[in-house]
Amino acid sequence: MSKHTWNEIGINELLENKLSANGIIEPTDVQAETIPILLGGSDVSARSQTGTGKTLAYLLPMLQKLNSYSNAIQGVILAPTQELAMQIVRVAEIYAEPLNIRVQQLIGGAALKRQVEKLKLRPQLVIGTPGRMHELLKLRKLKLNDVNNVVVDEADQVFQLGSTKEVEILLHGMGKGRQIAFFSATYPDQMARFEGRWMKNPERIQITPEHRVSQTIDNYFVVSDKRDKTDTARRLVRLLNPSSALLFLNDTDNISNWESKLSYEGFTVEALYGDADKQRRAATLTRFREGRCQLLLATDVAARGLDIEGLPLVIQLDPAADADHYVHRAGRTGRMGRPGTVISIVMPQELFIMEKFRKQLGIDLSERTMFRGKLLTEEELKEATRPFAARHEAKLAERSEAAQAKRSLERKEPPAVAKETKLVDVKSTSAVPKPRTTEKAAPKPAPKKVERKREGKNKGAPKWLKAKRETEKEQ
Repeated sequence: MSKHTWNEIGINELLENKLSANGIIEPTDVQAETIPILLGGSDVSARSQTGTGKTLAYLLPMLQKLNSYSNAIQGVILAPTQELAMQIVRVAEIYAEPLNIRVQQLIGGAALKRQVEKLKLRPQLVIGTPGRMHELLKLRKLKLNDVNNVVVDEADQVFQLGSTKEVEILLHGMGKGRQIAFFSATYPDQMARFEGRWMKNPERIQITPEHRVSQTIDNYFVVSDKRDKTDTARRLVRLLNPSSALLFLNDTDNISNWESKLSYEGFTVEALYGDADKQRRAATLTRFREGRCQLLLATDVAARGLDIEGLPLVIQLDPAADADHYVHRAGRTGRMGRPGTVISIVMPQELFIMEKFRKQLGIDLSERTMFRGKLLTEEELKEATRPFAARHEAKLAERSEAAQAKRSLERKEPPAVAKETKLVDVKSTSAVPKPRTTEKAAPKPAPKKVERKREGKNKGAPKWLKAKRETEKEQ
């Protein structure tokens, strides 16, 4: 982090107070390096990691150099996408206000007639996409004769999108003494060619961090067959349950298919289409930023330069085309030192791509597997899926034999004991078992007293009664 103050690198008091009010106390490295050079009037080609404050690095010196009393357009900022252009406009309006600078957006997808009307308000700074500005220039509604400050943000993407010719026509329509600045996170080969064609002895600034991908970001990949990708994505979102997530695709044609599938699974999903009009794209981003939409589907072009504050998760439904694209995708989360997670869903035949990114970017890009509500490493998965008996066998082996024997006895029931009747000798303490017999015991003779009583009853009784009593006696 830079140790300079805003005043030391040339920012005036009005802008410094506005920065302090927004909680920005000191400049970042790219801001400390580029602002003094831009204030000095030299051309600049700056490369810096996504999320390091490049917007303020070129916006602050440009606003400070514009003449608020002039009615001519003096500054132009070009961006590759409508979303990035509008993002820059929002920041520009905040810091242009104390300087009384008027800012106007000129982006494709918006009503052309309305933009023409707003140009009559005489803005000093216009921000937009090359296509719309070129269209207005051809209609002679946009005058660039007095422009002396030009910035091409995400310059590598502007040139890759085929806007080179339009940018060249715009530059030819400006004054010869213009100052040009390129800002990007990567530096493709064609950048040097464009620098040589349009710039005069440019100052090349390359803020090379120790890690191109922020260290606050966790990078994982999950292996899935193509037919199972939708289910894999669904399980990932259910498992991690992020407040919001940005989902990247390589092919625009697949966006609607993914949107319908994820919506069917119960998620609130929006898609960022490159060819959608301005109102629809702006409304989509607004819903996503406000949390009314959990998942946002986009391609690299549509999401270029998006700054979603506090975005916790990026899921790559298709692996990035190269390491630079991986850096841009990962840069949507973990901005300005915040934590974030990037998960790539790859097919088995795409594993070599992950190995390539691991080596080129120097990041810890490891495989994870979803199991019982967790993202597990290979070692954790092996431990979790070992047979129950095998896991406990190791624990039992560590215990003593005595403890094992004790537990074994405790688990077994005591043997059944036959019940015996014991005869106890009063004079002896030993008990003698009573012998068992199967014969019926003989009836005890009746006492003599009872016999005499029975004979007394028979006296004087009839013969038949006496015979009956005798029979009963015998029985």
